[in-house]
Amino acid sequence: MWQPLKQQLWEWRGVLITTPVVAGIAIAFRLLGWLQPYELAALDQYFCWRPKEPTDERIVIVAMTEADLKRAGRWPITDRMLAQVLEKINAQNPAAIGLDLYRDFPVEPGHADLLRVFETTPNLVAIEYIDQKNPNNAVDPPPILSDLRLVGANNVVNDTDGILRRSLLSLKVNDRLQPSFSMLLAGIYLESKNLFPEPLQQDPRIFQWGKAMFRPLASNDGGYVGIDHGGYQIFLNYRGPAGTFRMVTMTDVLEDNIPDHLINDSIVLIGATAVSLNDFFYTPYSNDTTIRESTAGVEVQANMVSQIISAVEDGRPLLKTWSEPVEILWIVGWSIVGATLTWKWRYLGGLGGLSLRRIAITVVATGALFGSTYGAFLGGWWLPVIPPLLALSGSAVAITASYVASTAKEIRQTFGRYLTDQLVADLLENPDKQKLGGESRKITILTSDLRGFTAISERLHPQEVVKILNIYLGHMADVITAYQGTIDELIGDGILVLFGAPTLQEDDAHRAVACAVAMQLAMTSVNEEIEQLGYPKLEMGIGINTGVVVLGNIGSEKRTKYSVIGSAVNLTYRIESYTTGGQVMISPSTLEETGEFLRIDGQKQVKPKGIKQPITIYEVGGIGHNYNLFLPKQQETFFDVNQKIDLQFNYAFLDGKHISNSVYTGRLVEISSKGAKLRANSSEISAIPEPLSNIKLNLLDPDNVNQPSEDIYAKVLEKTAEPGSFYIRLTAVPPEISAKLKSLYESVIRN
Repeated sequence: MWQPLKQQLWEWRGVLITTPVVAGIAIAFRLLGWLQPYELAALDQYFCWRPKEPTDERIVIVAMTEADLKRAGRWPITDRMLAQVLEKINAQNPAAIGLDLYRDFPVEPGHADLLRVFETTPNLVAIEYIDQKNPNNAVDPPPILSDLRLVGANNVVNDTDGILRRSLLSLKVNDRLQPSFSMLLAGIYLESKNLFPEPLQQDPRIFQWGKAMFRPLASNDGGYVGIDHGGYQIFLNYRGPAGTFRMVTMTDVLEDNIPDHLINDSIVLIGATAVSLNDFFYTPYSNDTTIRESTAGVEVQANMVSQIISAVEDGRPLLKTWSEPVEILWIVGWSIVGATLTWKWRYLGGLGGLSLRRIAITVVATGALFGSTYGAFLGGWWLPVIPPLLALSGSAVAITASYVASTAKEIRQTFGRYLTDQLVADLLENPDKQKLGGESRKITILTSDLRGFTAISERLHPQEVVKILNIYLGHMADVITAYQGTIDELIGDGILVLFGAPTLQEDDAHRAVACAVAMQLAMTSVNEEIEQLGYPKLEMGIGINTGVVVLGNIGSEKRTKYSVIGSAVNLTYRIESYTTGGQVMISPSTLEETGEFLRIDGQKQVKPKGIKQPITIYEVGGIGHNYNLFLPKQQETFFDVNQKIDLQFNYAFLDGKHISNSVYTGRLVEISSKGAKLRANSSEISAIPEPLSNIKLNLLDPDNVNQPSEDIYAKVLEKTAEPGSFYIRLTAVPPEISAKLKSLYESVIRN
């Protein structure tokens, strides 16, 4: 009996070891908070997948739209107009009225009328904003309603990604509990139905209210880790995206243009939906579209009120979570599933094989995880998704990796994402080359960089920046691979490519230049793709140099990197820094290797940092011979700007990443599609920047010169200008200024 058991334990030793290890890693990642963003994203997706719920007929929103603001002729609307709106609503016998508008000071005329309405409307609730850390940021409620205790806090709790997933029922202010706006409204409505909360004796913070049991949120509940759970928070179980609730406009109310009995016995929320007032929030439904849509604050409050009254009256579930010990068992269970299935079905096409049956088993297991958690979500439970998925897949991968003898082909498939096929093959076939060390060799180096991408990325969401980079780098990697280049570094939007390492070829310099031209031509496809997504066009500069470098494995025994070192690499970066968007510049040494096949469109003498004598660099317009790749010639024309158009700029010089302290002013005198000519207001020689240098500019508002525009970046051209003037090529322009300059350029052309 012992022998068969021993045999079984030995046979399944991989599962017995893998299961707790992988589950422990997944649990550690969960407790460290590393999985929180993905867990929240999964929750958002479940909200988006959930079937549409019926409209809550107990709630009506009176929206202040842009059209309403135009009718009012001002913002905030006058107290008299607001009093009229409240009187007309109150005349239709609502159960409660929620004024989701700040009213901390009189807005004449009609303040006396509004005070009278406040005094005579016992079911009217106003808002206040509480900021205990900085009381100066607080917004006070109307004093009359505050004295009547008809004021609720409208504070909200945003997650770190800007999405609102939690709701406040109350805040503790100076040793007293201040109910939230939604809690107070729901309480007035439910009291009219004879439904009152009943705290539990063993824990007063937990209370039964009608058909619902309310429990305060803890810092590690659900997918959260270490969040601030101050006040009485619960998960916000949205009823739906923007537009879920019944809505009428303020004009409809004032003109009595609303259906009979629409408001009777309902909760009426009055708030702004006008885009210009910027009272909007991101919700889980915001991630369901390419462009993140937001929901008006009054609709968010409607969701909060609806959540309470529908839970108390109808038994609609509040989102609940498991305790941490149960969550740990859940994660361990899925680790067991992943390890067991992988081991049990190891003969389906060989362990690690991609047989249809193995794929089907993996899909079914993953589907079971998502299906069970989604089904639980529909029933009001938020169960862990990402940690068990990590445990399921991690244990399957661990079992596979433990028992599969990796072949050279599999190694190439894995490491081919990081190194070229030639380098992987070279290392596999020559193990001695994996040792630390290097050699001197003459190679051709290519560096590329996007012009002004840092400034562009600062105006975009991180997810959008990554999306743009993935599109750009994907196209560039395909071109580089086609010309047998080795991608040595991807540093943000910059690329370092080697030709001649690890494998030396006779045409390395030719392929490098051809690759550079092809990369510039590929930017057309890149820009077509990103412009379809609504992002600005990109421009790239490329520098190429041929020289002797030290290359090889650099690092330690534990971690190495195949790389190059030497002054030739530094010079390549310097050459690239002199380029403008769309240019390919090469060094004299690269021209010597390839000159007979190149079309040279220009040359310039420069003195790069670290080089004793000036050198001449050359602008490549194309390469013939076997490649036959040419860039279109672009003649940039500058047009005079009407003197009546007085566009003034501040500008300062850049030295690397450093901005000089000296700031000069100048005006726009000529403009082109991509550049401009500026005339300095100062007669000082120092006010004129050196050709090929970089500058930062700010457009000045003639009505407020102390409030300059967002930063503009440009490169000074070598184009000759009269004394006191200089030409620039714009490299990074904020969208609003870009539109203004484009409009000016088009008007200058027409005239």
